Amino acid sequence: MTDLWNDLLTCLELRPAPSAPEPVTGFEGSNQHLSYHRLFGGQLLAQFVRVAALTCPDKAVKSLHAQFPREGLTDEPVRYEVTRHREGGTFATLTIVARQTPGVIATASASLHAEEDGLDQQSDFEVPSVPGAEHDVDLGLIPWTTRSITNLESPKAEPPEYDLWMRTPEVAPELAPALIAYATDLTLIGTAVRRLDGISQRDSRTAFTSAVTSHSLWFHRPPRTEDWLLLHQHSPILAHGRCFGRGDVLTEDGALVASYAQEALLRFRSLSSVGFRS
Repeated sequence: MTDLWNDLLTCLELRPAPSAPEPVTGFEGSNQHLSYHRLFGGQLLAQFVRVAALTCPDKAVKSLHAQFPREGLTDEPVRYEVTRHREGGTFATLTIVARQTPGVIATASASLHAEEDGLDQQSDFEVPSVPGAEHDVDLGLIPWTTRSITNLESPKAEPPEYDLWMRTPEVAPELAPALIAYATDLTLIGTAVRRLDGISQRDSRTAFTSAVTSHSLWFHRPPRTEDWLLLHQHSPILAHGRCFGRGDVLTEDGALVASYAQEALLRFRSLSSVGFRS
């Protein structure tokens, strides 16, 4: 676990890439050392967030909208090219392109906002208590403590909903948004297939093929990941070879920290034996 954590933190230490053509700002990021079969999209999301924050250090990322047109290579660093469309005293808008030798592997539109005072109100959320340590779950790609009372690997058809609690080791505050972005990429497809009888996320690459095509994040408040956070998510639709899911990131006392949404390719080897629950 410690090695995975340090490996991820190293990936968030982006290097300037001075060869980027003007007026583009360039960065380069290392990849995680995982047994995963392709470059993990959560790594790219986390690095997108860090690139945006490093480009405009006087502002915080408020939204990120990413597209993933091509699989990334695990054995080649990712080069990030940033174009500033507008940067004022309060807001900034950027486009970030992630490249490797085959071409563009991901793009992102990022918006940033300088901290300012204003009304602070939100809808009430019913946040359950943090489960005990007996509900620790190992999600493989997440190198910090995660808990859930729901088993994503159960083949029983259930409502397509999932609550995941997370808490990281203590980390510099500026890394927290990137760590949240990383975590939001992992379980939405598994949430979508919960409605199917006899299928779970462990059947990826056997019963079905999946790949994230787009992912969006909105940050509402400055997050702290060393405190417990709840990723509360559900998938309202699975249709036409795609699935869609969305979620909220909440503190223990119900403060809304971030929201996210994702669309993914979802193709099944056989449709004849798949039952479902709406």
